[in-house]
Amino acid sequence: MQLSREIFGQLGDKDVDLYTIANGNGLVVGLTNYGGIITSIKTPDRQGVPENIVLGYDSLEEYVDDTSYMGCLVGRYANRISQGSFQIDGRKYQLTCNDGANHLHGGAEGFNKKIWEAQPVREPRGCGVALSYTSPDGEEGYPGTVDIQVFYLLTAENGLLIEYNAATDNRTIVNLTQQSYFNLAGEGTILDHLLCINA
Repeated sequence: MQLSREIFGQLGDKDVDLYTIANGNGLVVGLTNYGGIITSIKTPDRQGVPENIVLGYDSLEEYVDDTSYMGCLVGRYANRISQGSFQIDGRKYQLTCNDGANHLHGGAEGFNKKIWEAQPVREPRGCGVALSYTSPDGEEGYPGTVDIQVFYLLTAENGLLIEYNAATDNRTIVNLTQQSYFNLAGEGTILDHLLCINA
C-alpha cells in the first residue's frame, strides 16, 4: 500500500493537498482535503489498462467553481430542505437558501467548500486519509457545533471504505454523503451500464 501527498493548489493563504492512495493491485484513488473530493479512482480495465471511473476536474480552481457537487462530501445536510427551515423541539431554524427558496446540500458554503484537516491513516484494513472538520454553531443556520470525521480507506481487496462520524453538543440535524459520479467504462456513454445492488 502506498500513500503520497502533494500540493493541489492554494485557497487564500491555505495549501490544499492532493492525496494518492495505491493498493498494489492497480487500484489508485486520488482525493483532496478541499471538500473531501474524490478526484479519481483509477482501476485496470479488462485489458489491464488503467481507467479513471469517476468524473472530475484537473484543477482545484475547477472544483472551487463547481456547482454540481462533483465527487465531494456533502453536509451538514445532504438533499433539499423545503423553504430552508425545520423545527426541533418546537423551535424553528432558518437556513441559508441556496436553491431558489430551498436549502441544498448544506447551503452556500457547505462541507464541499471547506478545507478539511487531513491525517494519513495506516491500519490492518488498509491505508487512506482521515478528514476532520468542526462545523460551528450557527453555520449556515444550523444549531449546535458538530465535529465530523470522515475516513477514506483503500483496502488490499480493492475496496474503498468511507466511514462517517459526527458528534454534536446540541440537538441538530446531520445527513452526510459522498457524491461521486461514476462511469465504469472510463469515458463515453453510461447508457449500456447494468448496475445490480444487493439491497
